[in-house]
Amino acid sequence: MEKYSCENHIDHALDMFVAEQKEFPIMDKVEEDKKLSTKCSYCEQPAEYIVSSK
Repeated sequence: MEKYSCENHIDHALDMFVAEQKEFPIMDKVEEDKKLSTKCSYCEQPAEYIVSSK
C-alpha cells in the first residue's frame, strides 16, 4: 500500500495508514523527477512524500 501526500496532508496520510494497516509506515520523499506528475492522495497538490509499508 502506498499513499502520496503533500506537505499539508502528511499527518493525515500517516494517521490513515496506521489506522488501515495496523503497522507503522515508512515515509520517503518523492523523487524530484516524479514530483510534477505525482499528486497528493487527498488533494490536487504535487506529492512531497510517499507513505508505504516497504
